[in-house]
Amino acid sequence: MLSFLSPCVLPLIPSYVSYITGISFEDFKTADKAFIRKLTLINSSAFVIGFSTIFILLGISSSFIGSLFSHYYDQIRITGGIIIIIFGLYVMGLLKLNFLASDKRVHLKTKPRGVLGSLVVGLTFGAGWTPCIGPILGSILLIAGTSGSAVYGFKLLLVYSLGLAIPFITTSLLINTFLSHFKAIQKYMRLIMIVSGLLLIGFGIILLTDSVHILLSVAPDLGVEGLIK
Repeated sequence: MLSFLSPCVLPLIPSYVSYITGISFEDFKTADKAFIRKLTLINSSAFVIGFSTIFILLGISSSFIGSLFSHYYDQIRITGGIIIIIFGLYVMGLLKLNFLASDKRVHLKTKPRGVLGSLVVGLTFGAGWTPCIGPILGSILLIAGTSGSAVYGFKLLLVYSLGLAIPFITTSLLINTFLSHFKAIQKYMRLIMIVSGLLLIGFGIILLTDSVHILLSVAPDLGVEGLIK
């Protein structure tokens, strides 16, 4: 959710919604609301499935790679902790990293038509790299990698994808309300980035001190069955 609220994502939401639905901002206000809502829900869901697929595959693969290097767990854990802390300082604006400040997203000049087109846009979004999503997503992938469990990597990135998907679909369906309140939300951007950075630094310290068990005791792993219940 913090990734969704970041300056790299939140201001682009109206453009993404308009792009994947093919509906202009003016049409959102004047066209048939039932039709617009249905079209927005279908295309937004396809977009969400697209980027979620990429994120989940990244989680599974990072865990698999971590399992291959299980003999070097301590080295990976310590290196990962240091990298996550650096990411946290960058997100807070206390550290400047030029390689994170460049946009590496795939840009599609024309969107393929229909639901499949929205899915393709979601895949390109998930495969891309943005300055704000990168550190947070990268940190989660590092945590998944140290676990050495593909199932755990799947769970982590599934929940991360939900954290982006739920507010995105909600915002898409309430786009007019979002546009009217966007300026008010912008006032808290700096606070959001500070909180994001502090969370990353906290995760980094947990890895450095090998205190993952503390995190699990605060938020126990209920498994898929527990999530469903």
